[in-house]
Amino acid sequence: MGEPEAGSEFANGEAAAAGPMADTQYILPNDIGVSSLDCREAFRLLSPTERLYAHHLSRAAWYGGLAVLLQTSPEAPYIYALLSRLFRAQDPDQLRQHALAEGLTEEEYQAFLVYAAGVYSNMGNYKSFGDTKFVPNLPKEKLERVILGSEAAQQHPEEVRGLWQTCGELMFSLEPRLRHLGLGKEGITTYFSGNCTMEDAKLAQDFLDSQNLSAYNTRLFKEVDGEGKPHYEVRLASVLGSEPSLDSEVTSKLKSYEFRGSPFQVTRGDYAPILQKVVEQLEKAKAYAANSHQGQMLAQYIESFTQGSIEAHKRGSRFWIQDKGPIVESYIGFIESYRDPFGSRGEFEGFVAVVNKAMSAKFERLVASAEQLLKELPWPPTFEKDKFLTPDFTSLDVLTFAGSGIPAGINIPNYDDLRQTEGFKNVSLGNVLAVAYATQREKLTFLEEDDKDLYILWKGPSFDVQVGLHELLGHGSGKLFVQDEKGAFNFDQETVINPETGEQIQSWYRSGETWDSKFSTIASSYEECRAESVGLYLCLHPQVLEIFGFEGADAEDVIYVNWLNMVRAGLLALEFYTPEAFNWRQAHMQARFVILRVLLEAGEGLITITPTTGSDGRPDARVCLDRSKIRSVGKPALERFLRRLQVLKSTGDVAGGRALYEGYAAVTDAPPECFLTLRDTVLLRKESRKLIVQPNTRLEGSDVQLLEYEASAAGLIRSFSERFPEDGPELEEILTQLATADARFWKGPSEAPSGQA
Repeated sequence: MGEPEAGSEFANGEAAAAGPMADTQYILPNDIGVSSLDCREAFRLLSPTERLYAHHLSRAAWYGGLAVLLQTSPEAPYIYALLSRLFRAQDPDQLRQHALAEGLTEEEYQAFLVYAAGVYSNMGNYKSFGDTKFVPNLPKEKLERVILGSEAAQQHPEEVRGLWQTCGELMFSLEPRLRHLGLGKEGITTYFSGNCTMEDAKLAQDFLDSQNLSAYNTRLFKEVDGEGKPHYEVRLASVLGSEPSLDSEVTSKLKSYEFRGSPFQVTRGDYAPILQKVVEQLEKAKAYAANSHQGQMLAQYIESFTQGSIEAHKRGSRFWIQDKGPIVESYIGFIESYRDPFGSRGEFEGFVAVVNKAMSAKFERLVASAEQLLKELPWPPTFEKDKFLTPDFTSLDVLTFAGSGIPAGINIPNYDDLRQTEGFKNVSLGNVLAVAYATQREKLTFLEEDDKDLYILWKGPSFDVQVGLHELLGHGSGKLFVQDEKGAFNFDQETVINPETGEQIQSWYRSGETWDSKFSTIASSYEECRAESVGLYLCLHPQVLEIFGFEGADAEDVIYVNWLNMVRAGLLALEFYTPEAFNWRQAHMQARFVILRVLLEAGEGLITITPTTGSDGRPDARVCLDRSKIRSVGKPALERFLRRLQVLKSTGDVAGGRALYEGYAAVTDAPPECFLTLRDTVLLRKESRKLIVQPNTRLEGSDVQLLEYEASAAGLIRSFSERFPEDGPELEEILTQLATADARFWKGPSEAPSGQA
C-alpha cells in the first residue's frame, strides 16, 4: 500500500472546443512544480557491488514500468513511442528552435514540454493521482506541424506520421467517457476490454476465486459471438505464452472453463517482451545479491514473471520480508490495485532505494514500541493479530521508482495471507518527502493567516510521524477472521464477541476470499482511511512524539498541524470527486474526505469551514480546527469510527462496511457545508502535483555512474531520452506492437457498453 501526501485556461477556442470541460482540470499548467530526487549522497556511500546490484534492479524496474502504458489507456503506448522518437532525434532545446520557426509561441512550446514530461511521469496520459486525463495545452494543428516537420519525421516519415495518426485525435479528445479512468460508461481502462461492465468484473472475480487464481497480474478481455454470447479471456502477465513448457503451478490452469454458463479461457503472455527484459536484468542483479534471501527472492520473482505465477511472487515476497535491514532495498511486480476500477488488478511498479540510517533509527524505536501502542487502538485484543510480527521499518532515499507515480511511504506486501502470518515491511521514502511535499506560503490555500507559518514549520515533521504511524500501526494492525479450506477458524467462535453488537461473530472470510476480492471497489480507500485514522489517533500518544524527538509545546504543535493537515486534505479532496458519475477517483483523498466528515459530525465547533471571498475577488474558503477540542471532541469521534471500521473489516461484513463508508463518502450540497459548491472553489484554487525528475544509472566498464538532471520539464524529458540507450527504438516497436495486437478491444471509444456503467 503506497501512501501519497495529501493555472491558466485554454488559450485557444480550438482546444476549448474539445468539450465544455476543457479547462484547467485537464491540463498541466506551464508553471507546474518540478523537483529533482536527490540521492547523490546515498549512492556515494554504496560499495561497488551494491552499486551493481542497485543498477540492474533499477534497469529491471524501468523496463517493467513501461507495462503501465499498456495498463492505462489504448493510446498511451503510441504517445510514449511518438515522444521518444521526437526527443531522441532532437533534444528539447533543438526541438524548440524548430517549434518557434513553425509559429509556436514560447508558452505553447513550454506547454508541449510540460505535457511530454507529464506523460513520462505518469507513464501515460492520465494522472496517476486522480485518474484524470490531461491533454496538451496548445492547438492541435500547431503540435501536428512540429511533429511532422521534426527531425524524427524526416528520418522516419512513415512511422512518425503513422504514430501521429493513431494517437493524435485521442491525445486531445475530451469526450465525456475519456476524461477519467473507469469501467463501462464511467471511463476508459485497459485492465478490461472496452465492452466490459461492472457485472463482467464481478463475474470474473468470482471465477478467479473459484480457481484460486489471483487477479493481480491479469487483464480481462470479452468477445461476444454471433449469438450474442460473451466469451471471456483472463490473460496473465508472463514471458511464456501458449508454447508448451515444463509443468508449473500455472500451466495446469491454462485451459477453457465453463463458469455460470459463460466460457472462460485462461491464457498468459501479457507484456511478454517487456517482462523478458525485466527477467534478464533480475538475472544480472542476482550475481550481486548481498545474501541468500536476496538471491532466492530474485529467483522467485524471475519464476513469477516468466510463468505468470502470483504464488511464486508470494514466495519471493516471503524471502523479501526475511531480508531484514538491507543496504539496498527494492520491490518489484504487479503491486497496487488503486487504478483498477474494480480494485483487484495490480499496476506494475518497481523501486530501488538506499537506507537512510539516521531517520531509520527513529522508525526502529517506533517498531520497538509497536506492541504496546497496538494495545492503545480502540478494538478488543481478539480483533488484533495473534502475534505481532516485528517488521522492518526503514527510511529510504529512492534511487529509482518506476511506475505511474512515487508514494511517500509504503507498507507491503499487499498479500493478506502473508501479512497475517509472515509479516510485512514498512518504508518511508525520505528524499521524496523532502521535495514532493514542500509548500510555499503563497500557495497555501484554505488556511487562516495565523496557521500558515505554523503549518510550514511543522508540516514535514508531522508528516513523518503520520507516515510512520499510518504504515506500521495502520496497515500493520488488525486481524481478519478466516475459515480455511479445511473448515478451521482462526478465532474462537464461542468467546469472541462483536463489540458493536454484543453478539458472537456472524460473518468471516472463507477460503480463497481476500480483503480486495470481498470489498472490491471500496477496499483500497477504506483501508487507507483506517490507516490515516490510526495515525491521527495515535499521534496523540506522548510516547509516539517522544520517539520522534518532540516534547512539550513542540509536540502539541506537531499534533495540531497533523490534524489540521488532514482536515485541509479532506477539503482539497473534493478535486478528486466526479459529481456527474457520483464517484471518487483517488483512494487516499476519498479517505481524507471521509475523516473530515467524521470530525465535522463530532460538532462542538471542533471544525468550521467558512466560504469567503479571496483578495482576487473570487470565491475562497477557510478551514479552522479548534486545537483545544482535539482530545475532548476529536479523539472520541475518531475512536468510535475506527472501532466500526476495524470490526466490519475483521468480520468481512461487506454490506455494513459499504453502508458506513459510502455514507460518509457521499458528496452533496446539503448545508451547512455545501460540499458541491465548495468543490468549485477547490477546483478554482487547486495546485497541480509536482513532477519528479529521477536520475539514471549507467554502467561504464564495471563502474556504475549516477546521471542527474535539472529540475525542469526539459530535464525530465532528457532523463527519459537517456534511460534506454541500448534499445530505445526496439522498446517503442514492442510497445506499439503490443498495443496494436489488442487495439480491437477498444475500437470506437464512444461505444460504451450498454446495460450497466
